[in-house]
Amino acid sequence: MAKLYFYYASMNAGKSSHLLQADFNYRERGMSTMLWTAALDSRSAGMVRSRIGLESEAHRFSPQTDLWAEVSAVHAGGKLDCVLVDEAQFLTPEQVWQLARLADEGGIPVLCYGLRTDFQGELFPGSAVLLGIADALVELKAVCHCGRKATMNLRVDESGAAVRQGQQTEIGGNDRYVALCRKHFSQALGG
Repeated sequence: MAKLYFYYASMNAGKSSHLLQADFNYRERGMSTMLWTAALDSRSAGMVRSRIGLESEAHRFSPQTDLWAEVSAVHAGGKLDCVLVDEAQFLTPEQVWQLARLADEGGIPVLCYGLRTDFQGELFPGSAVLLGIADALVELKAVCHCGRKATMNLRVDESGAAVRQGQQTEIGGNDRYVALCRKHFSQALGG
């Protein structure tokens, strides 16, 4: 039976490299995969890229993308063995349910990778639904500067000062976000 998986972590935990390794494992065995990433992330330009230099082309989803229809059309033309989704926090709740349907009715394993929470410790809508309905939840580990497990994403400005307010989504990497344990996240925000 195919399952819906959610691999989640803070920034810099290796989510994209883990996705690319899973994709490689399927393809190495002669299996067919389909990769997706968020169109919102203009840095990706239709690629899943990891900080360690791995990358692969991917389809881009926006809030309007019907993942059930798009993937089913490809699956009808030739069997898909796995669907892998990077930046899954940007999925809409409806898209998460479409991915669940692909696993349940289409028989295709779906592996989603994304952030659990934003820079204020709030769940992303896509992540909230994945946490609620995924068959398997897997936490990938990042490390805070103190050595503890990093679970939070601190947004910083150009001078490195903590940002406390703003839109939930602001694309950026190490220049805009720091992965911290909850203790150091709270301290950075003055809590």
